[in-house]
Amino acid sequence: MTTDALATAMMHADVSCLKLLHRGKVRDMYEIDDQHILIVTTDRLSAFDVILPTAIPGKGHVLNAVSDFWFQKLSHIVPNHVSDKKLEEVIEDVSERQRIAEHAVVVKRLKPLPIEAIVRGYLIGSGWKEYQLQGSVCGIELPDGLALADRLPEPIFTPSTKADVGGHDENISFEAMCGVIDADLAAQVRDVSLSLYKEAAAFALQKGIIIADTKFEFGLDDDGILTLIDEVLTPDSSRFWPVSEYQAGISPPSFDKQIVRDWLETQDWDKQAPGPVLPDDIKNKTSEKYHEALTRLTSAD
Repeated sequence: MTTDALATAMMHADVSCLKLLHRGKVRDMYEIDDQHILIVTTDRLSAFDVILPTAIPGKGHVLNAVSDFWFQKLSHIVPNHVSDKKLEEVIEDVSERQRIAEHAVVVKRLKPLPIEAIVRGYLIGSGWKEYQLQGSVCGIELPDGLALADRLPEPIFTPSTKADVGGHDENISFEAMCGVIDADLAAQVRDVSLSLYKEAAAFALQKGIIIADTKFEFGLDDDGILTLIDEVLTPDSSRFWPVSEYQAGISPPSFDKQIVRDWLETQDWDKQAPGPVLPDDIKNKTSEKYHEALTRLTSAD
């Protein structure tokens, strides 16, 4: 990561030579051909399903690099969308290519599933709020007496719907998920998600990181093969906690955008767009934590 990249932030990819297909909360997607898409991970930050007006310098590079690391490491569990096609085959202009190189990946064009596959290993966030009221998380009964941030007896699978930009994802039961996609496919998504989480969480623990929860997204190829897409086990799609500072009963400090979420909870904001501008100290701390997560995960022991 260059000094210039850290000093600036990419709010939009603005790739001039390709057709913009979709602008998500964080990623801009461009059409290459009928088999491939270019995904550029910007430095935009989304919290409570709202894109904030403040971008986080270097964040897109971190998300891209962390996803690439996990795609390679977990490829024995499920195929992923990363293509063999190189960026230089897609963007001829050298300056434009260099501008997005650390943020970009060429992927296979797949049919995305209309659900998000969430795995929770610890009791935090909306799960903690529901547990306090009902003793359950997304309708799954849990033992009495658990504290905030406690490790769950076993990781649980809690799917949600996928909202459009500006909308809100909604937790659904596994049974409801079977009404959205085929029951056999739903079971495969659940089992693969739990396998991905368990292996990644065990590895991250060795690196001093607790993965409290995470979100996976999947698509199907032309042969109906389940394929991991989007991002995987990043500081955006997961809660990362430092093992050294973890303590049940308190909300642990994090390597992810929880720093921003916690700050937003102190603001007079209705969680609707537009979101508040982040102060420099929150922006910079968040950038530092994103980079620390990448360094920890990918460093040699």
